Amino acid sequence: MSLSLTMEKSTELSIRPFVVTDADDFFSWASDDRVTQYLRWNTINDRDQALKYLKEVAIPHPWRRSICLANKSIGYVSVKPESGSDRHRAHISYAIGTEFWGRGLTTAAVKMAISAVFQELPFVVRIEGLVEDENKASQKVLEKLGFQKEGYLRKYGFNKGEIRDMIMYSLLSTDSFS
Repeated sequence: MSLSLTMEKSTELSIRPFVVTDADDFFSWASDDRVTQYLRWNTINDRDQALKYLKEVAIPHPWRRSICLANKSIGYVSVKPESGSDRHRAHISYAIGTEFWGRGLTTAAVKMAISAVFQELPFVVRIEGLVEDENKASQKVLEKLGFQKEGYLRKYGFNKGEIRDMIMYSLLSTDSFS
């Protein structure tokens, strides 16, 4: 299932499942250290690694979507529900290529993802976003969408060899979001 939003005359933003033919587009943004700086996965170093990542991680993931502009992959949004008695909670993560920063595309794509997740996964009633304290742009995305800032978690997350301070955000299925 693909969701889309027309941004300008001929520019359509959409989210859809990844496909192997996204390898070159995926590599173009996933090879940028600025994009992967706050992600739990490492920068992709070559096209073969990009293809392997798509086949082994992105495509089989329960809910990972490519953020596309005119059907070209420019980023991703992922929602991962917990399991068992915690399956009512899900974690969201996202990233977009640097050439698309500051244009509202991430916010629009995450909004599409949230709508889809609450429809497709009705057992999910809470989406959580853990954001590193330094990642102001990601905090802004969640705040624009109506996520509530719940707390500052000292030395909570491990990323790229360091234990980092994180901020917890949440959005409930009963909340209204922008």
